[in-house]
Amino acid sequence: MTPSRTSLSILAALALAAVLAGCNERRDRGYQGWVEADMIFVSPDESGRVTKLNVREGDEVKAGAPLYSVDDDLQRADLNQTNATLANAQQTYDRAASLSKTGSGTQANLDAAVSALRVAEARVNTSQTRLARRSGFAPVGGSIQQIYFREGEMVPAQRPVLSIMPPGNMKLRFFVPETDLPKLAVGDEVRVTCDNCAADLTAKIYFIATQAEYTPPVIYSLEERNKLVYLIQARPNRPDRLRVGQPISVYLGARTPVADKR
Repeated sequence: MTPSRTSLSILAALALAAVLAGCNERRDRGYQGWVEADMIFVSPDESGRVTKLNVREGDEVKAGAPLYSVDDDLQRADLNQTNATLANAQQTYDRAASLSKTGSGTQANLDAAVSALRVAEARVNTSQTRLARRSGFAPVGGSIQQIYFREGEMVPAQRPVLSIMPPGNMKLRFFVPETDLPKLAVGDEVRVTCDNCAADLTAKIYFIATQAEYTPPVIYSLEERNKLVYLIQARPNRPDRLRVGQPISVYLGARTPVADKR
C-alpha cells in the first residue's frame, strides 16, 4: 500500500523535529567556571594595635589614599634615641674635624668620627621609615574587599589589615576537556554569561595550563581521555559587571556559542 502524501508530510515533519532535537542536545552549554581576583593585601611591617581605620568594605580608593594607622609609640621612642645618637656623633665629628685642622688631632680619630656619623645618620633614616610605615596607604586604586583587623585589635607583623581589588585584577577561571583544547589559544576572545548579567560580556584568554588537572594512571583509554581538563584564565572586558565567586558559563567566540561540541 502506497503511503499518502499527508502521511509522508507527517513523517518528514517528525524526522525534522528529531534532527532539530538532536542538534539542541548537542548544542554546547558552555564551559563552566567562576570569577576570581588577585587581591592586593596591605599589611604593616611590624606588629601593633590598629588605632584608626580610614575605609570601610566596599569603598573605592585611589592609589596613595590613607587606609589605616597602627600605634607608633615604640617607633617614636626609637627615633628619639637615634636622633640623640646622631647629635652626639655630629659633635664628635665637629670636634675631630676642628682638631684635624689645627694639627692637634689624628687622621684616625677623624676617620672614626666620620664613620660613626654616617652610621648614626643611617639609623635615623631607618627609624623614620619604620615610623612612616605605621600608617598604611593604598598601593593601587580599587575597592576595599575585606577588612581583617579593626580598631583596637592587634595585628601581627606582615599580616594584612585589609585587601584591595583593582579592577584589572579580575579574572575568569574555567576548565575545558582535552578534546577541545586545540580550539583555544592565548588572545582569543570568549563570550561570558551568568545569571542576571549584561548580554555583551566578553573576556580575553591570557593563560592556558600546560598540565591537566586530572591524570589517569598509566594508560589513556578513550574514556579516561574525556576526563582530562585544562585550566583556562581570561580577563573580562567589563570587570565592574562581575562579582568574585560568581559562577559563569564561557563560550567560544564573542557572539555565538559553539554549536556542535563533541
